[in-house]
Amino acid sequence: MGETHNHEHNHQPPPQQAAAPPAMPLGSARGPMFPPAEQLLQLHYCIHSNPSWPQTVLLAFQHYIVMLGTTVMIATVLVPQMGGGPGDKARVIQSLLFTSGVNTLLQTLFGTRLPTVMGPSFAYIISALSVINDLSDSNFRSEHERFEHTMRAIQGSLIVSSFINIILGYGQAWGNLTRFFSPVVITPLVCVVGLGLFGRGFPQVGDCIEIGLPMLILLVISQQYMQRVHPVAQSILERFALLLCIGFIWAFAAILTVAGAYNHVKEQTKMNCRIDHSFLLSSAPWIKVPYPFQWGTPIFRASNVFGMMGAALVSAAESTATFYAASRLAGATPPPAHVVSRSIGLQGIGQLFDGFFGAIVGTTASVENVGLLGLTRVGSRRVVQISTAFMIFFSIFGKFGAFFAQIPLPIFAAIYCILYGIVAAIGISFIQFANKNSMRNIYVLGVSLFLGISIPQYFVMNTDIAGHGPVRTPAGWFNDILNTIFSSPPTVATIVGTVVDNTLEARHSYDDRGIPWLVPFQRRKGDSRNEEFYSYPLRINEYIPSRFL
Repeated sequence: MGETHNHEHNHQPPPQQAAAPPAMPLGSARGPMFPPAEQLLQLHYCIHSNPSWPQTVLLAFQHYIVMLGTTVMIATVLVPQMGGGPGDKARVIQSLLFTSGVNTLLQTLFGTRLPTVMGPSFAYIISALSVINDLSDSNFRSEHERFEHTMRAIQGSLIVSSFINIILGYGQAWGNLTRFFSPVVITPLVCVVGLGLFGRGFPQVGDCIEIGLPMLILLVISQQYMQRVHPVAQSILERFALLLCIGFIWAFAAILTVAGAYNHVKEQTKMNCRIDHSFLLSSAPWIKVPYPFQWGTPIFRASNVFGMMGAALVSAAESTATFYAASRLAGATPPPAHVVSRSIGLQGIGQLFDGFFGAIVGTTASVENVGLLGLTRVGSRRVVQISTAFMIFFSIFGKFGAFFAQIPLPIFAAIYCILYGIVAAIGISFIQFANKNSMRNIYVLGVSLFLGISIPQYFVMNTDIAGHGPVRTPAGWFNDILNTIFSSPPTVATIVGTVVDNTLEARHSYDDRGIPWLVPFQRRKGDSRNEEFYSYPLRINEYIPSRFL
């Protein structure tokens, strides 16, 4: 009995020990970990939802005011160098507003369907300066004649170069390019579309620091801090603080102007600070409907067209980055490849429209207006569509449009300091869908970000007032193309990021790059939400061949 007892005792299983808890990631015990979020959850209104009609109209007017700043800046830079006076500048602003309104409406209906304003693009500045410089030695009877001749040459260049985006878009080539994008490429692409515009931020605030700096400080305090004082103040200030701040600082600038603070200052200071020195209100017509070829028959010169082709490519890259930012700030999924293609094709048609109606530059997706989506947390498509009514109305009734166009530019620059920063930050959020701890991804991201800002800065610093950049070969058309392309941060970031990401251990880093997350959104029917956000209205897609969708 004893042996049997010992035998059984010796064969009993060892006592089970309590299972050790699973190892937790480093740092998880010190705070919460936030999983990736495909859509922002803190938006008050997404792409399909709409505020009340009074709020919609005010928000739409706010979008108009924001895009007006870039419109006035471009006209202020180019029109005087073309020989135009205040009256010509007023008509150019009217034309830009009209074409922007029409192109925005078309893009929200038949393009990406995202709430993006299509505004005038700085990408065309170098090409426009090149046209101005080519005609500088010509003899004209008056400066106004030189202005009209230059406008006709720019018109011809816009018309011909528009076919680049039409072919790339509706030929699906641009969408196929975006299939090489991963979250590691999209992150720097969207980041630099905001960061690359730093020159239009505080440097221009400093042009009239007593107006620009108070605007910047007041906007931050009222929109972010004062809204927490009372629940009623929260909804008002969060959405309309920008309008209130503009009105307050604009009145402050008017007081300084009337008090004589700028009577004995430099001419440039008067231009930046006074509210009456642009002479737009006195020069603008009461009613003037923009019409095709209002400056005369377009002039087609091959040397000018090639530079505009480079600008068209740059505007396509900038719009693509802006569309990705808008998709997150509107609560939508990333735009599929076929949607990006058709939007760039429609942008080409919009540039053709710009050339017909005599716009001084082509249009692109407005970065600042996308930033406004994040500032107000309202990503409604309807708001942006209603804003086109303000653009078209003020383009026809010139005196009313000129009244708001007299807002000093440092006020707009202070606004851009916030809005461009929001777009840059939303670009950072795309890296959550890739491996943030991969040294390979860190390398691609860092190189793309730095070169995307550094290379364009080199080209901008070495470009003279006539638009001649550092590339100066005997072929002027070749110079214009390269100088335009490499002066654009989003374009350079796209080139560097796409090449490096798709050649550096691409196959072995498929999951780390975030490709499995992005691929369903790039395909037409890869994710069920693609049709929800990007399908044509009124079942138009049933009547259009699929290759053009």
